[in-house]
Amino acid sequence: MKILIVLTSHDKLGNTGKKTGFWLEEFTTPYYVLKDAGAEIALASPKGGEPPVDPISDLPENLTLSTQRFHEDRAAQSELANTRQLADVSESDFDTIFYPGGHGPMWDMPDNTASIALIEAFAKRGKPIVAVCHAPIALVNVRGKDCDYLIRGKRVTGFSNDEEDAVGCGEIVPYLLEDRLKERGAIYSRTDNWAPYVQVDGRLITGQNPASAGPAAEALLKLLNAS
Repeated sequence: MKILIVLTSHDKLGNTGKKTGFWLEEFTTPYYVLKDAGAEIALASPKGGEPPVDPISDLPENLTLSTQRFHEDRAAQSELANTRQLADVSESDFDTIFYPGGHGPMWDMPDNTASIALIEAFAKRGKPIVAVCHAPIALVNVRGKDCDYLIRGKRVTGFSNDEEDAVGCGEIVPYLLEDRLKERGAIYSRTDNWAPYVQVDGRLITGQNPASAGPAAEALLKLLNAS
């Protein structure tokens, strides 16, 4: 079981002067769920090297069991510091692809040609695709059969408009994820703010928010074990 985790390389929160990146828990929780299940994991990002962590996600009040475990795991830290460049990664080397969120992907994933090509290759081969929180933005320009949007008619979720407003970023992000998913013809649904919520539609798995990262990884394992 070989899994590719793709992280953002973008570290600027719009024009606010603040830093962003990937949300730590959304990486560490799936990483350990999958690793503990025996998966072989590789990490990639658009620029390669060490991807930026959203500093808010690493504050004491946002620590979780998985982030604490990561801070004590030098091997995992070394892996994160040396991600592969996304353009150098091949779909044929992996069984599935997993995108953690954080605000960073809102800027560097929707139009990233390497990411789009990679997801399209995974979809063509019928391999599972997972995206959590803001990361479903990586799906919005991906094409599937008949060159239509991959997510048209698919049941999906992702960081909601309400959640975006609650964190004060509704006017900062390039566009609202929920709106963009709907514009692409996806069947979007959600639950309460911050509560875990996952949608599985065929080989596509999406999670609404940080709390959904673990359940999304569990859903992926269930899908892989059923194959």
